[in-house]
Amino acid sequence: MPEPVHQTIRLSIGSRYENIELVKAVLDETLESLPIDEETGYWMGIALREALTNAIKHGNALDPEKKVDVCLAVGESGIDITVEDQGSGFDPGAVADPLAPDNLLKTEGRGIFYMRKFMDKIDYDFGAGGGTKVRLHKKFDAPAGSAEANQGGANED
Repeated sequence: MPEPVHQTIRLSIGSRYENIELVKAVLDETLESLPIDEETGYWMGIALREALTNAIKHGNALDPEKKVDVCLAVGESGIDITVEDQGSGFDPGAVADPLAPDNLLKTEGRGIFYMRKFMDKIDYDFGAGGGTKVRLHKKFDAPAGSAEANQGGANED
């Protein structure tokens, strides 16, 4: 059963790189009241930038008429960030491994890797009529003294 959502923020932006900072500012403002430390918030911002860049560049092909929809949903134990474009979709399994020797010096191709590295969970959904929706999830650290903290850490999904 999904956990109840305590706060939801929805944004719809045009496919322009300058809009990334607007969404990042909303995330930063949202994180200020959550149990997320500054370093974790920084890396979450990198993951969000990567998701937005992919949606604008690869999904919507830099078409400023196409929108990118963003949803920040704060629950009791974590935050979900959803980024949805109006593109034609893609196969995440077909994206080259940025750690492969042939790809180490390439300047592109690290976005999905970063999202996976900096978030606890990443899921994709592909619309029947096109579009890609990526959901980034970050768990809140258990407060000291809680049952979860006393069990030796967070559970793996």
